[in-house]
Amino acid sequence: MKNKIIKRFAGVLVHPTSMPGKYGIGSLGKSAFDFVDFLQSAGQSFWQVMPLGPTGYGDSPYAGFSAFAGNTNLICLDELKSYGLLTEKDLFNKSGFSDEIVDYGPVIKFHNKMLVKAFNKFNKPKSKKLFDQKSEISGFQKFKNQQKDWLDDYAEFMAYKNKNNGEIWNAWSCGKNNLKFIPDDKDKTKIEFHKFAQFIFFHQWFKLKNYANKHGIKIIGDMPIFVAYDSADVWANPEKFLLDNEGQMTHVAGVPPDYFSETGQLWGNPLYNWKTCEKSGFKWWIKRFEWLMDTVDVVRIDHFRGFCACWSVPAENKTAEKGEWVRVPGDSLFNSLNSYFGKLPFLAEDLGEITNDVVELREKLGFPGMKILQFAFGGKADNIFLPHNYDSNSVVYTGSHDNDTSKGWYNQLDENTKNHVRKYLKCSGNDIAWDMIRGTLASVSKLSIIPLQDILSLGSKARMNFPGKASGNWQWRFKEKVLDEFLAVRLKDLTELYGRREHTEK
Repeated sequence: MKNKIIKRFAGVLVHPTSMPGKYGIGSLGKSAFDFVDFLQSAGQSFWQVMPLGPTGYGDSPYAGFSAFAGNTNLICLDELKSYGLLTEKDLFNKSGFSDEIVDYGPVIKFHNKMLVKAFNKFNKPKSKKLFDQKSEISGFQKFKNQQKDWLDDYAEFMAYKNKNNGEIWNAWSCGKNNLKFIPDDKDKTKIEFHKFAQFIFFHQWFKLKNYANKHGIKIIGDMPIFVAYDSADVWANPEKFLLDNEGQMTHVAGVPPDYFSETGQLWGNPLYNWKTCEKSGFKWWIKRFEWLMDTVDVVRIDHFRGFCACWSVPAENKTAEKGEWVRVPGDSLFNSLNSYFGKLPFLAEDLGEITNDVVELREKLGFPGMKILQFAFGGKADNIFLPHNYDSNSVVYTGSHDNDTSKGWYNQLDENTKNHVRKYLKCSGNDIAWDMIRGTLASVSKLSIIPLQDILSLGSKARMNFPGKASGNWQWRFKEKVLDEFLAVRLKDLTELYGRREHTEK
């Protein structure tokens, strides 16, 4: 009997903030479309991004103001000019933005200023009718009606947050939980502004996603299991989280000591009140997944093990060492999701302290788990991250957004571990990033994802995130024209060599 050939795919990990552009941060404009063209020419099938939501303190995409909204700093301002909402004079850049890193403070200030200008022009009574006739930005009212369940809460939250000088919501003097507060016309206009900004973001995002899909590229999105305390989600739905009568968190999320930190990672997110969530039939979760699956093609679930048990740390603790694992009804949740959606296009981030129940749940659901090649070396042959121990239902990465680049990682290894790397990969180490790329593409994992920094053979300065480091993360950007034909051909050749492209041809 002939063995069944498992379909194999390859893709690239890079967040839109890292794209080239004139205004200090990547956007959903031309550079993102050019990147899709590069992926196609390089024989790739997937583009993995990080969470697309609006970022809060620390600029982390994993701690946003909403589990539903989009990051409006990614809006392409040049497209707003083409819509007639901005002028060349508006966009004249006096800030001298870096093309190598995102300096979030000035970038956010500039983009907000431009979005307010665009909204003020759009919101004029005579303009509204004119712009509604333009196909590229028509449908604002339809968007508001369709996304009302999350959009109203988010827009109010952001307007009230700005009214309260950016304070965390439990310190506000006005807002949804203050019964004496009635929004005036000025407040209503600001609420409308945030709805407009979301409309523009998702208009541009879906335009980009459709372009990618038409060119054979599927988008892998990222869903953090937790949401930020200072978010529209917690503010509007406090009963779904473990809060006291004053709205303060009683326990927070994290992980115990691990590869990344000797004291564990104290994330500070509120834990869910799973009894309340389950009693409601997981209604909020269903809505969250429904919108996410509309916006991307495949969902990577961050911290999948949190659907079996969460590391619960008393809110007053300064580190994550002293906590306990608390059971979570993940089986019931995914049964509800399966009943509602059918087959779920999910990947499971199952790194860290993984117990048998986590493996059993992932295997029961059929979700591919993750393998990180950087974790493979310096030990024995039974290391689960060595490619000879993989199973095909997995996704292999050279490293993730939380790792150093492969070049930076290798340069910091001790000599014994370097010898293990060279011996296992049959290489000299002089081109280590591409040796690691070859190792992932050659593995039996059905999906291989390569961070763009490794394709560019960059060192530690290009690292995206350093877990436990409070600032200076999420800043890396690549420059225009670095994704040339040589890189595309080199990646395409390896992708084809290891059977990850042929079946995607039309």
